Amino acid sequence: MIRLEPAGAEALLLVLAEQPDAQLPQRIALLAERIRGELGEVLTDLVPGWTSLLLHYDLMRTDHLELAERLKPLLERWLAEPFVAQVGRLHEIPILYNGEDLAEVARLCQLSGAQVIELHAASEYRVGAIGFAPGFAYLGELDARLALPRRATPRIAVPAGSLAIAERQTAIYPHSSPGGWHLIGRCPWSLFDAARTPPCPLALGDRVRFRRIDERDFIREGGQL
Repeated sequence: MIRLEPAGAEALLLVLAEQPDAQLPQRIALLAERIRGELGEVLTDLVPGWTSLLLHYDLMRTDHLELAERLKPLLERWLAEPFVAQVGRLHEIPILYNGEDLAEVARLCQLSGAQVIELHAASEYRVGAIGFAPGFAYLGELDARLALPRRATPRIAVPAGSLAIAERQTAIYPHSSPGGWHLIGRCPWSLFDAARTPPCPLALGDRVRFRRIDERDFIREGGQL
């Protein structure tokens, strides 16, 4: 059952499902594209989530009630039509597993550091949402044996390129920013560049695998120790 909820004076939240599934990110991306095509003149931004889509609108051109009414037939079509899932592009991202929380993650999960790395690198992840910061892609699902709550005390600054885990998700911080996830490695690549087209190589529904590298490969791939 889809819910439409006001989210402040100039935003409307579409809650599209109670739980995420493998196809939902691509379906939400399709819905966002159609909404942008049909209602783009009154919108200022669309922000997909794991199970939702947030619409920011121009209050001088529409309001919550009018926008909700215009969305109804579009949402009905989206629900009714068959969806053929796309495989999604596969990105293989190099990782130096030397994060400062790696030993603590191993202790909390009752694993060795080598087992943490093996479990993390063994999975294929799917991009379920992009947000928090430009290019910050939420990847799921993390192996249940590595699931941990966020750190009790967030860091003021997490270095750009840090690979982190929290709950059943993993992500790479594209910029230096505050963050409360557990740091287990580093990526030598820049995953967001406003001058690039597209700025972020990852898109909703894409697949990600992590490739373990050593320090020499990290430098060769463009990283700085």
